Amino acid sequence: MAKDEGERIGVVGALVRSAFLVNTAYAEAAHAYGLTPQQGQLLCVLMPGPTGMGELGAKLGLAKSSLTGLVDRTSRLGFVGREADPDDGRAVRVVLTEEGARLADAFYTEACRRIDLLPSGLDGPERERLAELLGRVVVDNEAPEVFADRR
Repeated sequence: MAKDEGERIGVVGALVRSAFLVNTAYAEAAHAYGLTPQQGQLLCVLMPGPTGMGELGAKLGLAKSSLTGLVDRTSRLGFVGREADPDDGRAVRVVLTEEGARLADAFYTEACRRIDLLPSGLDGPERERLAELLGRVVVDNEAPEVFADRR
């Protein structure tokens, strides 16, 4: 589709198409580091610290079996490990390894760089307004923090 300055896109189309753009940039960043997008998400969610499996499943929107498989595959690569939960001896938490923490930081930086390019046609005030409006959508819908803003 040719770029048409007069083209008006509704909110649904704009959100869906922008999600596609963000997902593509995220997947490209993951690929650059030899990760799947899901592994990149897992690493980013774990950046603040160890997280229980239940909380991880809720944040990532994954069923227990899918999450277990993701953690197992990422563990075999040496990026995450499991540790006992100090508050519940029956539970485990997933934690980044040293190598995983370095990779998470590098991947996060690259993903941010790529995603930040998407609204490059907007000036400063427009970018601030976009962030304000999208932030409201995120908060109003109680979206889980799967990608922290480390400004």
